[in-house]
Amino acid sequence: MIFLLIYMIGFAFQVTAQEIPLSPMNNPANINLLQTETTKMSWTMLQDSKEVKIGEVVTDIKKGEDSVTIITTAVLKQSPVTWVDSTIVRTYDFAPIYHSSYNQQRNLVLRFGEKITGFFLDKDTGAKTQLEEEVSMPFFDSNFYPQLIRLLPFDENFSKTISIFDYNPKSKTGVITATIRGVEEVNFEHEGKSVAVWKVEVTDDISNNLTTSVYYLNKYNRKILRQEIHLGGKMMVMRIVG
Repeated sequence: MIFLLIYMIGFAFQVTAQEIPLSPMNNPANINLLQTETTKMSWTMLQDSKEVKIGEVVTDIKKGEDSVTIITTAVLKQSPVTWVDSTIVRTYDFAPIYHSSYNQQRNLVLRFGEKITGFFLDKDTGAKTQLEEEVSMPFFDSNFYPQLIRLLPFDENFSKTISIFDYNPKSKTGVITATIRGVEEVNFEHEGKSVAVWKVEVTDDISNNLTTSVYYLNKYNRKILRQEIHLGGKMMVMRIVG
């Protein structure tokens, strides 16, 4: 009986000590840091020590009393089609309401409620899949979590996992995680001035944690000044314009 009690106490402590992923039900984000705004970023790739321009990305955020709408528009030099992603989340906890993605490769629509419904159209094959999934745990939309990162209460060596939902028939589908692996306060050169930023390193299960994104966030207003995307020996860079 004594050994059983010791085991039960140890097991209970282990469960309590396990980190609970961030989600709409475990959400320490500072909602006031997210404001209605429009941000434009240039998108380049480093290739043979030279920067090659890929295109530009504009992110429009509209913060309402009940919901936040985020529309991301990417204009790529090598694509005749404008890529548009739209995300709607609840204002008070950022729970997902709607997500759509329209680009040269696919059309995707997700509606979040008691069930996740929508469709996926593969433009390469013409195959259209109707979606209906039940999920038993809380999560953020995978398209929203880069905005969530801006709002977290950072300190040095901050690390967290984030529960996200992503649909990709060529990769993982369902509730997966993004992981903030490290946070560091550094000085960053921006428009000829030294700016205090949080340097935030993130990976996620969407890429099987093979891709690392590094965000440089203005420490005070949390604008993304620069984002680096590292995959193997390649690196893409997005820089704020204006």
